[in-house]
Amino acid sequence: MGTTGYELKRISSNNIVSPKGFKTAGIHCGIKHKKKDLALLVSEVPASVAGVFTTNAVQAAPLKVTKEVVYNTKKMQAIFVNSGNANACTGKQGIADAYEMQQLAATKLGIDPSLVGIASTGVIGELMKMDPVRKGIEIIEIGQSLENAIDFSQAIMTTDTVMKNTAYSTVIDGKEVQIAGTAKGSGMIEPNMATMLGFITTDANIESEELQKALSEITNKTFNAITVDGDTSTNDTVLVMANGLAGNEPLSPLHPEWENFYNVLKAVCEDLAKSIARDGEGATKLIEVEVEGAISDEEAIKIAKTVVGSPLVKTAVFGCDANWGRIIAAVGYSGATVDPEKITIKIGNALMVEHGEPVPFSEEELIQILKANEVKIYVSLEQGNGHGFAWGCDLTYDYVQINASYRS
Repeated sequence: MGTTGYELKRISSNNIVSPKGFKTAGIHCGIKHKKKDLALLVSEVPASVAGVFTTNAVQAAPLKVTKEVVYNTKKMQAIFVNSGNANACTGKQGIADAYEMQQLAATKLGIDPSLVGIASTGVIGELMKMDPVRKGIEIIEIGQSLENAIDFSQAIMTTDTVMKNTAYSTVIDGKEVQIAGTAKGSGMIEPNMATMLGFITTDANIESEELQKALSEITNKTFNAITVDGDTSTNDTVLVMANGLAGNEPLSPLHPEWENFYNVLKAVCEDLAKSIARDGEGATKLIEVEVEGAISDEEAIKIAKTVVGSPLVKTAVFGCDANWGRIIAAVGYSGATVDPEKITIKIGNALMVEHGEPVPFSEEELIQILKANEVKIYVSLEQGNGHGFAWGCDLTYDYVQINASYRS
């Protein structure tokens, strides 16, 4: 396995329809009071597809429909999304509504229903308002403009404060290959996975099986490495569609430029994951935890997620309190293999603990570090070669206010 030396290049427009052959739309149909709430993403041709879904035992109706497309059809040409209603815990009627949404989109586009994925996000336990959905699918019109892409990104949002978009390109077999993504999510982010939806498009030529392997592996290092509040949603979905229109030779780990594709896909997923963590409900700061020297990469990520998920660590960062005791306590209860006498901790560039011993530090310097929009915590364990990251956000007064009145 090797590379050609091409580096990934960020596409400035961050446009979900940048890859060849994709169109989108987003409108207000009436599920929500005013904001856009219905979205459609379409490929010109049936695309290879990969998906990862929530591990919550309670799974929303749209996941049943979409899993059948991913795992049985193994091709997808369209994704029909609504916000404002999760269609979760809605019984047989919810399943029927999800299948009707699939059929409505298929009829609109003139394609087989088995090529249509469905995703929903919003309030749990309320039946879908199907009349607005039916009217919305009649009037929605897809396009390739930046405005169409923005409409799609806005229509999938719930408590998000910003859109989450990214796009990169690379060169494979002499052909430009683009990968772009958009996501929503700002609360209940404890993936495996979270109240998050992620949609990724690429014009790369790759079979669904290889795409699924890559997405599953990358998800463990990106979407599954973020946390806001420890909750796990009923609707988490990340889907990747690859329509092959870039014209490269079929990609697999045996392809000499496989790493180009893999690294660009990982960059897209990491950007979206960090954007979700940064936009945690009421959040003011992104927290990144890096752990090295664990006995495995899996344990490193486990420790990093424990630290960034600790309410005490999160509130300390919000309050600009350099309380490293909360960090080392989280490392200790993570369940990973640690030796307290070998732990080293830094906040930013400031050394707090070295080989288990506290190090004198400047409160003034730490306050300035903790005031930044992004705060990095570094932990070294000296137990092995395991290395990993996790991302989260601070825990603020606004988080409580937002979630105390979510349904009202």
